[in-house]
Amino acid sequence: MNRQTTAAIFCLLAVAGCDKPAAEVTVEETRPMTSRDTKPKLFATSDERFRNAKPSPVRGMTPEGWLVLPASEFRLLNYRFGASGLGEVWVTLVSGTVIDNVNRWVGEFGGDPLDGAAFGGLRTVPVAGARGVWVEAAGEYKSVMSTSPRPGFALRGVVADLGGRILTVKMVGPESEVAAESEALERYAASLVMAE
Repeated sequence: MNRQTTAAIFCLLAVAGCDKPAAEVTVEETRPMTSRDTKPKLFATSDERFRNAKPSPVRGMTPEGWLVLPASEFRLLNYRFGASGLGEVWVTLVSGTVIDNVNRWVGEFGGDPLDGAAFGGLRTVPVAGARGVWVEAAGEYKSVMSTSPRPGFALRGVVADLGGRILTVKMVGPESEVAAESEALERYAASLVMAE
């Protein structure tokens, strides 16, 4: 048999197979619902998404209007705020000292490191059952993770030493939006509690 004859026979068989009506399928069996049948929760935290995840060692009362985002490797609690969608708040436990972290934040806005006297003059606020220093900066923001500077941004935050663990509560975003949420941030910091 040549190729043309083989191709013609194949085409005839394919066309003949298309004429058969599809069989109707009816499912009559059911099964009991399981925990895997629940609807997924939108905007769930990492703690909620992963059963074996270690719960966050810190929690607080989320201010009205802040959007809760999933935690990340470094952000124990993570939020968005403001009409622009650019405002961010996050809570971390970091290494170093309080003054090291304050100077890193000030440096992200192009400021000079604080000396002991300037650092001692910072206002303190309640955070997680302790006192932390209140930090403010404004101007062009360039974080270590950012590829380009953001002009017109501002920072408000709290850094505290909790018995050898450095807790930071950091807010950055457009200057007007940060100013509008400054009091909410201070109340939020005071609401934070460490897990037992």
